[in-house]
Amino acid sequence: MTHYPPEFKASTIAKMLPPQSRSVRELAKETGIPKDTLYSWRTLAVKADPTAVPSGAGERSSAQKFAVVLATSALDAAALSAYCRGQGLYPQQVEAWRTACMQANTAVSDRGARAARREDQQRIGALTRELAFKEKALAEAAALLMLQKKVRALFMDPADGTSTWRNDAP
Repeated sequence: MTHYPPEFKASTIAKMLPPQSRSVRELAKETGIPKDTLYSWRTLAVKADPTAVPSGAGERSSAQKFAVVLATSALDAAALSAYCRGQGLYPQQVEAWRTACMQANTAVSDRGARAARREDQQRIGALTRELAFKEKALAEAAALLMLQKKVRALFMDPADGTSTWRNDAP
């Protein structure tokens, strides 16, 4: 088992976390360290420091997103951009999270809207099943047409275009 110096390990982990957020594959090729080792280092680093953010998009918890929204609520555009660069985010992400936070406490839609949404989902499911059935039928029809053409080509006399198929049973 290979042992790596703590400074090297810390710098490699820092490269995997924001703001750099480099991929594990890229670092594995660059450093020669196995991908599994890098993944375990990243997992342990995130567990050791819960405020550390996983490198992938969408891996932030709801609490982390809310904390970012709170931290950026009073910032102007330039300060928001600087904050986002430091955190490895895009301002559009923060804006989407802000919108989601504002809509989180809106009143629950009435029963009629939920029933309509349920009916829409059922209709979408029925149409999806019908489409799959029709696609299978179309594929079968195409296969039968191709077989019919092959049979005709096999039993046609090329000289006069007549069929060489005989129904004479001995």
